Parts: sequence; C-alpha cells; structure tokens
Amino acid sequence: MNEKFSGKVWVLGDDIDTDIIIPTEYLALKTVEDMKPYAFSPLRPELAGQIKPGDIIVAGKNFGCGSSREQAPEVIKALGIKCVIAKSYARIFFRNSINNGLLLIENADLHDEVTEGDTIDVEVNAKITHNGKAYPIASLPDNLVDILNAGGLVKAMRKLNGLD
Repeated sequence: MNEKFSGKVWVLGDDIDTDIIIPTEYLALKTVEDMKPYAFSPLRPELAGQIKPGDIIVAGKNFGCGSSREQAPEVIKALGIKCVIAKSYARIFFRNSINNGLLLIENADLHDEVTEGDTIDVEVNAKITHNGKAYPIASLPDNLVDILNAGGLVKAMRKLNGLD
C-alpha cells in the first residue's frame, strides 16, 4: 500500500470514545447513512456536516475507546474520512476499523503540531508531511494492507475465496 493523498485536518482530543463517535441513541437507525449526521454530536454537533470526503481526523491518545461497536468506524468511513491519525487507539476500535476498511495511522507527534483546517500529505506506510516537516510512520503488516485494499475484512475474504 503505497498510496499518497492529501486532506484537510479536523483536530480532536484525547479519549474520543465510541459514544462520542456515534451516540447510543442513534444506533437504532436503519443505516450508517442515517447515522452520519449524528457523528461526533456530543462533542461537536456541527462537525459531521462540515466534514468533506477526503478529510483527515487527527486525534490524541486512546481514540475509539469505550464500547465495541462497529458502527463507530463505519460512520467515520461513511462521512468520507480518508484516514484517522492518532497518538494511540483502543485495541478493539483499531481492529474494527481495519475490518471495515478504515485506514488508521499511529503517530505520537503530529497532533501537537497541526491546527484544524491545515492540509497534510500522507504517504501510507512511509510518512506524513505537514508544513515541510516529515513525520515517519510505521508500515502496516501485509495482511492488514490486504484487508484495507479490499475495502474491509468481508470483501477481503470473499476475494481470497474466489467469491468476487
């Protein structure tokens, strides 16, 4: 996965839990598309309406903590977020995101250097560039890259088993 892209940054803090990403009361809605307007509403009610396809979330530590719900990464992906870059992730959220085809990148320094509205350049498995400074990032293992490239775990398994 040597993809390169740029995106507008939305900055969030530490400990953004799944109840902030998509509150429990909206989980009963029929589709993720129906849930999109309520994403991040406890923290910033206007945010879901401002995010554009290709934008990037840059967050602090422990992003995605809280209850294990697949709707959290699904709604982020449905908003058009290209990737989330955070200091760290809750373990279950990380795996749910990969399984749903949402790219997560871990970087300890970027959050403290960016301002909301900045544009950053991402070279997957290589670096993030912001204001001329490069922030190295670790490579994802091949099996996770395969899942992301397929668009999620179910699609990857269908492809692997010759069903698509």
